[in-house]
This record gives sequence, structure tokens and C-alpha cells, in this order.
Amino acid sequence: MRVLVVGSGAREHAIVLALAQDPEVTALACAPGNAGTAAVAEQRGLDVQDVAAAAALALDWHADLVVIGPEMPLVAGIADVVRAAGIPCFGPTAAAARIEGSKSFAKDVMAAAGVRTATSEIVDTPAHLDAALARFTPPYVVKDDGLAAGKGVVVSADFDVARAHASTLLDNGHPVLLESYLDGPEVSLFCLVDGETVVPLLPAQDFKRVGDDDTGPNTGGMGAYAPLPWASPDLVTELVSTIVAPVAAEMVRRGTPFSGLLYAGLALTSSGPAVIEFNCRFGDPETQVVLPLLRTPLARLLYATATGALASQPPLQWADGAAVTVVVAAEGYPGLPRAGDVVAGADADGVLHGGTRRRDDGAVVSSGGRVLSVVGTGTDLVLAREDAYRRLEGVHLAGSHHRTDIALRASRGDVEVPRRAEVVTRSGDIG
Repeated sequence: MRVLVVGSGAREHAIVLALAQDPEVTALACAPGNAGTAAVAEQRGLDVQDVAAAAALALDWHADLVVIGPEMPLVAGIADVVRAAGIPCFGPTAAAARIEGSKSFAKDVMAAAGVRTATSEIVDTPAHLDAALARFTPPYVVKDDGLAAGKGVVVSADFDVARAHASTLLDNGHPVLLESYLDGPEVSLFCLVDGETVVPLLPAQDFKRVGDDDTGPNTGGMGAYAPLPWASPDLVTELVSTIVAPVAAEMVRRGTPFSGLLYAGLALTSSGPAVIEFNCRFGDPETQVVLPLLRTPLARLLYATATGALASQPPLQWADGAAVTVVVAAEGYPGLPRAGDVVAGADADGVLHGGTRRRDDGAVVSSGGRVLSVVGTGTDLVLAREDAYRRLEGVHLAGSHHRTDIALRASRGDVEVPRRAEVVTRSGDIG
């Protein structure tokens, strides 16, 4: 099988590495890729927003399967164009990708499916902002209604901070989603979805804030770990049956069936699991810890999903143990990152490239905000965490920063799920 992966981040590097270990994969390309993917796959130039060019590349390269990494080309319809060219594509149609591209659309789907989420309100004009914010209580949750690479959310107990973020979004022509706050630990659950067939992967937890102890602004993700030692054994079954499967069925009912990777970002609240957001693709950095633990050949799963045969696949096989990834970010991130600095230790085992490129003299240099994801594994979360930070010691990037507490509380057994209150709430009525 000839597989073309579209994207250039650490998520795509993780996908490429997993595909490279699959004996069914006879040729592998990544477009546009980065300095890390170049070591294991052919590199092809591509503007991922040019959906016609992506389809032309897939045809020219004779791809048997195209795997789309980033959300922006999916929302723009890249999967539709690739499929129209007669090539199986792992990724949803533009119509189905709206579940990430429009938070208001996702809320409507969840309401129809009877899935719990935060109460919310859309504000599309500054004149209505103050009155809308006044209907919520702190901490305030303010989101960009569209795509924002994980950085369009502000959670603050300060009314003025929340208002300032909302005003900035509105001034730039972006509708704002206000939400009630969801308590409890967060869970990222990836599910392969083929119509109404749902196959969950291992649950993970990521870390959005830039600083230790969840301080500072939101980022695209500063680290993650999997699985969740504090989660109940039946958690995934519950999440699929009460959240993911109903949403998948509702998408089918609407005539926009989902095919690809449906990522549910969830909070385990005192009233039960509730959805924070849905994404239409593999998450970054969670992919970097989930795929290293997968023992089922990845290409077979992605191809089966893309061709409507997911239901015929045998149960997934997983390695014992745990994985932890720590993101090394460039100076200035999550604001304007500094680029062009040499990255030492970037080619070591366990180091996945995100924002990198290889200079003409062979040196790896930074080219984005989240430059590397350093992955450690072990028989338990304590050892996986130790392995990740040991590997991190061999990496150097001038001015870079990383969190020192990824998976720390979980490794100490300090993560607690709130005891569920014996209350009945209607769908969407949380807080």
C-alpha cells in the first residue's frame, strides 16, 4: 500500500513512524513534512490549503491512501477533492468537519444527539457582549467559534480579562462562544469512526496551558500522557455509548456521516462526562503518546475506515505500559515564535519533529512554535515520565521552554474524578 500523509507537525511525524512499521506499507510520503519525517518518508512540497494540489499530488504519486493530519484542510474540503479523484482518504468531508470548524454547529449536533455539554451562547456583535457575559458566572470560558489552533480559548475568573478576549475576537470579525465552566479532569478520546461504527483508541490527557501548574495562556498543547491510570475501567465504554456513538449517529441522520478520526475533548464533571469540544482529526500532542502504544497495524485501520470496512476489523491490540510526551517550544510561543535556531539532539530516538526544517548545511533548525515532542515510554506512568525527561536532557534549543510537570500529578495518584451528584440535567444544561 502506498500511503501519502498530509501535514508537517509532530502529529504527522508520529503517524509516519507508525505507518513505517506496518508491513503492508510499501511506499510512504509526507507533504510537506519536516526534518523528522524526511528520515522515514519521501518529502513532497505542498501548500496544505491548496486542496486541488493535494489531489493532484496523490494522483501523481499513485497513492492508495491519503491521510490528512491538520484540521484546516479538512474544513476546506481536502478529503472531498481527494475522494473525487478516486483515492481513499482518511479524513471527513468538509460538511462533517464542521464539527470542529464551527463550535456552534457542534453544539447543535450535540443538542440533537442528547449529549451533555456546557451551556453556551453565541455573540456576534460587540453590542451584545456585556449582557451575554453577565448571564454567566466565573470562571468565564470565551472561545473563538472557528478554528484557532487551540489558542482561541480564554478561561478566567476575571470579567475584564474574559471581556477583553471576546472583544478582540469580535473586532477581528470572529463570532464568540461563551460557555459555562466544566469542572473535573479532562480526557482526550480518539475514535475511529465510519458512519455509525465507532472504535475507540486509548484515552489520553493533554496540557493546554503554557506553564507549570496550568498557568499562562492556552497553547496548541504542551504535553500529554496515555493511558489514564486514574480512570475507571469502564470509562471508555461509557464515553462511546453516551457521547461518541450518539454524535456519529446524528451525523448520519443529517446526511453528513463522519469518516475518519473523531476526537472528543471531555471533562469528567461532578454531573458526569460532558463535551468540551470535538475535533475532526488526530490531536497534537496526544497522537504522540497514543500511537506508540498501538500494536495493531495502523495502515490497515486507516484504510478500513476510509473505505467503509471498519466494522470488519478485529479488536485493537495495545502494548502494556504508558507513554509521555513533552513539547519543546520556541522562544515567544504561544505568541510570535523565534525561528531559525539550531536544534541539538533533534535526531535522537524518541524525538518527534514539529516545527523544524533542515538547513542546506544539514543542521536542523526551528521553524515553528512547537518545535519538538519528546516521547518516553515505560511499564508505568512513573517510568514513562522519567524516560521522557531523560531524553529531553539531550535536546537543546536556544531560548526554548517546556513544562516540567507533564503527567506529574497522575504519576503521583493525585488526579481525582469528582464524585457524581445525584442530579438530572437536560442535555447542554451544565453549570
